[in-house]
Amino acid sequence: MPEMFVASDETGLSLENFLQQRVPAAPVAYLRKLVRDGKVRRSNDLDAALAMGERILLPHSRRLIDLLEQSEKLTLTILYETEQLLLVDKPSGLATHAGQGHEVDNLTARVADLLDRRGDHFMAAPIQRLDRETSGVVLFGKGKKSCSVLGTMMMTQAVTKTYLALVKGKIAINGTLTDEIPAKGKIKTAVTCYQVLAVSDNASLLQIELATGRQHQIRRQFQQIGHPLFGDRRYGGPCPDNLSRLFLHCRQVAFVDPFAAIPLLIESPLPQDLSAFLDVSGFALS
Repeated sequence: MPEMFVASDETGLSLENFLQQRVPAAPVAYLRKLVRDGKVRRSNDLDAALAMGERILLPHSRRLIDLLEQSEKLTLTILYETEQLLLVDKPSGLATHAGQGHEVDNLTARVADLLDRRGDHFMAAPIQRLDRETSGVVLFGKGKKSCSVLGTMMMTQAVTKTYLALVKGKIAINGTLTDEIPAKGKIKTAVTCYQVLAVSDNASLLQIELATGRQHQIRRQFQQIGHPLFGDRRYGGPCPDNLSRLFLHCRQVAFVDPFAAIPLLIESPLPQDLSAFLDVSGFALS
């Protein structure tokens, strides 16, 4: 039987509104009938507002399972939005752009679908790119002018991107990595600054800022100095059984909104799977 748990930002919603948010692919009338017929179970009264952490049990039906699968492809966590820009939280495993194997479902397609459902008929494009296995904040421009302005800011390092990474081995002090690496058929300089947050017997938790934006920059550079990232099969990182993904998360993006002239610091919380792995590994992240 499918089950869901109420998150903190869903506290106080009605059961019907909760289901509409969690299963956006389902017709409202269908969800309303499930609630009215008593096929959705909860510990509190069906008409009471939802409480954080409350367990919601859904009926086991082929139609609902199909709608849940469709809804997963529509899921999009918005961190911040204005008329000109949109910052969303990308999950690990979802590609930023369309490509082989993810032509239909990717972050850009989900943003386009959101705008289409709203009736917003303009182009939106990602200003930065995260690898498919990397999670965290992605900045989108809304409309050609916005994309151009934000793209220029990204090129001139006016946008600061901060990551969390867990790497193999002990790193004693903060530092900067500067290397020449392949990028789009050329050899280009890659500059990565890092701060050591915590160290265990066999791993170091780092906060990283990119001064340049080369493909796989963080993964390549730390592999080259003998400290590959946990979960990074491509670059030879440790892959323990209780970590099913790359330990790399874009924690925050900071810049001055060029359209409103206000500073922005948009944060993405560390995903639960990475947080749980830190806990069992003996790290405490404030």
